[in-house]
Amino acid sequence: MKKIKVLIVDDSAVVRQTLSEIISSDPQFEVMATAADPFIAAERIAEEVPDVITLDVEMPRMDGITFLHKVMSQHPIPVVIVSSLAEAGSETALKALEFGAVEIIQKPRMGTKQFLEESKVLVCDAIKAAAAARIKPVSAIPMSVAPKLTADAVLAKPSGKAMLQTTEKIVSVGASTGGTEALKVLLEAMPLDAPGIVIVQHMPENFTAAFAKRLDGLCRISVKEAENNDSVIRGRALIAPGNRHMLLKRSGARYYVEIKDGPLVSRHRPSVDVLFRSTAQYAGKNSVGVIMTGMGDDGSRGLREMKETGAFTIAQDEESSVVFGMPKKAIELGAVDSIASLKDISRVILAHL
Repeated sequence: MKKIKVLIVDDSAVVRQTLSEIISSDPQFEVMATAADPFIAAERIAEEVPDVITLDVEMPRMDGITFLHKVMSQHPIPVVIVSSLAEAGSETALKALEFGAVEIIQKPRMGTKQFLEESKVLVCDAIKAAAAARIKPVSAIPMSVAPKLTADAVLAKPSGKAMLQTTEKIVSVGASTGGTEALKVLLEAMPLDAPGIVIVQHMPENFTAAFAKRLDGLCRISVKEAENNDSVIRGRALIAPGNRHMLLKRSGARYYVEIKDGPLVSRHRPSVDVLFRSTAQYAGKNSVGVIMTGMGDDGSRGLREMKETGAFTIAQDEESSVVFGMPKKAIELGAVDSIASLKDISRVILAHL
C-alpha cells in the first residue's frame, strides 16, 4: 500500500521532531521532509511534491497563512494547519479555511504521555482526512493549467498582511525628561517572560549603550542598545541608540527593529512618533503603547495611530511624571486608553496582555 507522504513545516525543531515521531508511528504515513520555514518548504516541494503538508502559522520570513495562500493558488496540496493560534472561530482559523486549509488542529503541547497519545489520534486523523480530500485552487485558475509550484513562485512578493494574528505581543515605550529613572522602575518590575519591549528615550549619542548596560545589570529581563535587525523577543528590551531612529518591523511572525538615520521628527532623533507609527503599522492590536514623562509632544500622534489600529495605550499620570508634557498631549489627543502612576504601569501592561 502506497504511503502518504507528509511535509512538516514548523520553525520549532522540537515541534518538528514531535510531529515526525507522531506521524511516523502510523504505518500509513511517511515523513517526506521537514522545513523550518516556507522558504525551505518551497525548495522541498520543488524536489518532490508531498501528499499532505502540516503547516504552522507563526514562522520567520513568511507566515503560514501567506504560504498557504500561495500554495493553494498555484499548485494545490492538502494542508493541515497545526498551530497554537488555531482556535475554533479565530480570525486565523477562518482565514486559513478561506485560503483552502483542509483541517485545522491545535499544536500538540510538549506535555504528558497521555496528551501526546491524544494528539497522535488528532494529528493522524487530520492527515488521513486531508489526503482523501478533493481540493481546488483558491483562485479561478483550473488545476490543469495552474502553474507549477517553485521556490521562486512561493518567495515572490509576500504581502505580509495575510497573518491576522500572532501570539507574540509588543510593548512600545516612549520617554524624555525624567525617563531614565522612570524606565528603571518600569523595567525592574517586568518578569523574565515579559513580552518584547522597544524603547525610545531622548538621550544624546553614546549615552544609550551605557544606560542599557546599567539597566541590564538591574533587571530580570535583558536590556541592550538596539542594533539594526535585532529580534524583538520575550524577556528583552531594546533601547534606540542616541541620534538614530528606531522602527519596529515584522517578517512573518518575527518582530525586529530597523535602525535608521534621518531628519528630526517631532524635533527629535530618535523620535517616539517614529517608533509608535511603525508599531501601529506592523503590530497593531498585538501591541501596547506607553508614553511616559517628558517635555513636548513627541509620541502623541504616533500613540493615537497605535490606538486607532487596536493597540492598548497607556499614559503615565501627572503626579508621577517629572514633566507632564508628552503624556498630557497624548491624553488631549484622545490617544490614551488608561492613565497610570509609574509604579502601576507594569501591572497595567501585564494585566492587559
